[in-house]
Amino acid sequence: MKEQNYSNHVRLVPGYHFILSPILLLTCIGSLVNLWKSLGDHQRLYSASLIVVLSFCAVGIAGFARIFALKAQDRAIRAEENLRHYVLTGKLLDPRLGVKQIVALRFASDEEFVELAKRAAEQNMEPDAIKRAIKNWRADHYRV
Repeated sequence: MKEQNYSNHVRLVPGYHFILSPILLLTCIGSLVNLWKSLGDHQRLYSASLIVVLSFCAVGIAGFARIFALKAQDRAIRAEENLRHYVLTGKLLDPRLGVKQIVALRFASDEEFVELAKRAAEQNMEPDAIKRAIKNWRADHYRV
């Protein structure tokens, strides 16, 4: 696999980001246009409004499916990184660290992880700043 670093760590899923999302967006726009054109025709109004509702429901389902998967993965990462910190130091991660900060810390190598976690908690570093501070990147190819 290609070496992962700050500049290439973002994962885009082509089927989701470049195919499904635009199709759903166009479907919503098309359903709204259809509804607009059906306003004067009472026979088409019900089906047009139903198509709008279903289109927006599909957008909601796609969005929630993505969000739920990422939330579950964030919980797993939080547990993994807490365990890694415990193995390296004998202590759990600082409770001041938020989930997004811990998720960013997963890219740090064991050599810099403990110090960077301490610094992130003390300085309340943003996740992006944590990632930028990593010198020896530890790849995560399994992120959804």
